[in-house]
Amino acid sequence: MPMVGHASGLDIAGAVLLLLWAAAMWLAVGGLKVANRGHARRWVYGATVVVIVVGVVGQIGHLTEHVAQVGYWLGHPNAPAWMTPWGTGLALGFGHLAATTKPTLGMEILHFIGNLIFLAGMAAVMVITSRNRRTRTRKWAKMGVWMQGIHGLEHLSLMLSVWLGAKQAIGLSTWFGLLAPGPGLTTYRVWWHFIANVIGSIIFAITLYHLWRERREIRATYQGVAVASVPEQRAEPTASVTTSR
Repeated sequence: MPMVGHASGLDIAGAVLLLLWAAAMWLAVGGLKVANRGHARRWVYGATVVVIVVGVVGQIGHLTEHVAQVGYWLGHPNAPAWMTPWGTGLALGFGHLAATTKPTLGMEILHFIGNLIFLAGMAAVMVITSRNRRTRTRKWAKMGVWMQGIHGLEHLSLMLSVWLGAKQAIGLSTWFGLLAPGPGLTTYRVWWHFIANVIGSIIFAITLYHLWRERREIRATYQGVAVASVPEQRAEPTASVTTSR
């Protein structure tokens, strides 16, 4: 997926903002995790919800890029891989920030940053459920963190291999650099990352569904009150009635 052209001021600004977005989310996740220790604080719940929502917005944009790439592939299966105009601009911007002449490095950085934003959103769900670890929300969030963490390591490998001088990106989606450039590699890589993002997005959606259903139970742990339960019914002793004649 060669990137040709020069980055404009808008491309560079967009890349900087996206980088700051990812950094801010991870700083927020780390700060909220620390703040959530000890006594419950109500503001931690609200702030964590904001981080989760921002992560959802980021993943919608990330998934849209992969859907667009698959859509282009369906119409041009033998053509070089393609990116949307805004994706191309951001990749050019990251290439400029990295001060590199390697045509694919900006694209690898872009997808790595996108995965960091998605992973931060999932990690925020882990933070918000840390006071109630038996919820379905936490179980699905843990699954999502594991999967997206592995996917993030894949993108880290792809990015670093190009940055350190490999002839082509090295990772699971390139058969560790063994697949020769061409339609075969393009097809495999486009679909590999599309399927990985769809599965991750489905897990995230199920996690959010359970978070919505269990929101009262989870929020209660930040308000210093116990989750409401049905009180046990205590049997009253029956009085014996005696009659006298």
